[in-house]
Amino acid sequence: MTTEIPTTALQLRSLVRPSGDLELTLADVPVPQPGADEVLIRMEAAPINPSDLGMLFGAADMTAASYAGTPARPVVTAPISEAGMRAMAARVGLSAPVGNEGAGVVVAAGESAAAQALIGKTVAVLGGSMFSQYRCVKAAACLLLSPHATAAEGASCFVNPLTALGMVETMRLEGHTALVHTAAASNLGQMLHRICQKDGIQLVNVVRRHEQASLLRKHGAQWVCDTSAPTFMQDLFEALEATGATIAFDATGGGTLAGQLLGAMEAAAVARGAARSMYGTTVHKQVYVYGLLDHRPITFQAGFGFAWSMGGWLLSTFLNRVGPQSVQALRSRVVSELKTTFASHYTRTVSLQEMLAADAIAVYGKRATGEKFLVNPSLTTA
Repeated sequence: MTTEIPTTALQLRSLVRPSGDLELTLADVPVPQPGADEVLIRMEAAPINPSDLGMLFGAADMTAASYAGTPARPVVTAPISEAGMRAMAARVGLSAPVGNEGAGVVVAAGESAAAQALIGKTVAVLGGSMFSQYRCVKAAACLLLSPHATAAEGASCFVNPLTALGMVETMRLEGHTALVHTAAASNLGQMLHRICQKDGIQLVNVVRRHEQASLLRKHGAQWVCDTSAPTFMQDLFEALEATGATIAFDATGGGTLAGQLLGAMEAAAVARGAARSMYGTTVHKQVYVYGLLDHRPITFQAGFGFAWSMGGWLLSTFLNRVGPQSVQALRSRVVSELKTTFASHYTRTVSLQEMLAADAIAVYGKRATGEKFLVNPSLTTA
């Protein structure tokens, strides 16, 4: 395969300046030559996931951002508070590439058989620096997509699908039989709903708005609880009593929701006849926080006994826990169900330049459900 490959290409960079500002720019970086077991990918699709926004924006106040530069080379600057600078001390002066996952076409490869076999193929990859026009990675890191799949369809092959599958596998590994998920109308939440439908698992979906509840019910979700409804706690109790769910994955992080989940689980366990003592039921209740949509402190009032745990959940930690063989099985399932169970939907596709426009940042920076952006680094703005 003969493809004209430039010597330099654009890459999005996030820089924390000592002056207390965040700066987002597009940098010219050398296009690397692949080593023996590496491939060079022309990136054609990379989703903007909530996990990308931490590296992209850090603790900067994007509502106070200023926009300069040219359409071809935009520059975004945003202030960072003193507390934010302390939290980001390790990043001061470091121009960091951004983007956890993406997909594209292999345009060059090293001499190994595994690398050569991927030339001209569309692959998905997880490995950082994906908001780049070209990315060089190990051939073994590539997930080969079906000839019928596009880069856009495969761009979200890793973070959301493996997170959703990881939640189900964690539930099984820890002896639970049903689960709760918050921010459940998100792209990830809809994937988890489809997995649970397919695998016959009871899922309690917690959302924040009536229209999100309607969306999930339209897709066949049985248990949907809306935190904005006056009947939320009663609805949650009834769903937990019916399903027996005792593990929850919370994307919101801050506020009172984690404590409400534990309290409702305890009440449901009592209603289901669980053994109990002066210390509450013996049913273990678990809440894993895996996102920070709400940056307030986590607050709760004790009232759910002593058989409970709250902690963080990271995809990377889960993948290390289950090992390479299990990870490969999960990846194979994602490829085989890419257009069904693991289909992703995007509201807008943008170039690297358009990603740094004020109107785009105002939308995807909110982390709002149903407003997921896809970046195509191969698109350029003159």
